[in-house]
Amino acid sequence: DAMKQIEQALPFKLLGIDSDNGSEFINYHLKAFCDQKQIQFTRGRPYKKDDNAHIEQKNWTHVRKILGYLRYDSPKALDAINDLYRQELRILQNLFLPSMKLSEKVRVGSKLTRRYDKPPTPLERLLACPQADPAKLLGLKRLRETTDPFALAKIIEQKLERIYQLANPRVSPSPVIPQP
Repeated sequence: DAMKQIEQALPFKLLGIDSDNGSEFINYHLKAFCDQKQIQFTRGRPYKKDDNAHIEQKNWTHVRKILGYLRYDSPKALDAINDLYRQELRILQNLFLPSMKLSEKVRVGSKLTRRYDKPPTPLERLLACPQADPAKLLGLKRLRETTDPFALAKIIEQKLERIYQLANPRVSPSPVIPQP
C-alpha cells in the first residue's frame, strides 16, 4: 500500500527502485509489486553503504539533523513523525529549500576540487524535467504560491517539540559496584 501511495504521489513515472539489503525493503511483496508494474528493482552490495551515497547524505540532512539520534519506538511517535514528513516537512524541503548537486570533480595532482551547480529547489529541478506530469507540476506550483514558508517552519517546530517529547532516550545502565 505504501508503494502504491508513493507511486501515485510522484510527479513522474516510477521506473526503478534501488534499496539497501534490509528485510524491510527486500521481500516478496515488494518484488511482486515491481514485477506487476514493470519497475526495475535493484539493491546495493552488502556492507557497502557508499553504493547509496546520495541516500546516505539525505539520511543526514532529512532525518538525523531533524530528529537526532533519539529512539522513537512507540506507535504514537511513528504516527507523529509520518504526519510531519507527509505534510509540512515534505512541502518545506521540496518547494522552498534549495539543494546543491555536485556538477564536477577536478583533480590537479593530489588536490581534488569539487564544483557544485547553483542550488535550485527540488521543485525547480522538477520543472526542468520533460518527463514530469504537467497536471501534478501545476498543483505543486499552486501549493508553493499559496504557502507561507515562515508559517510552515513554525508549524514544523511545534510538531518537532511534540515528537521530541515522545522520544525514548537510551539510558545506559548504572555500573554495578561490587559490595565488599
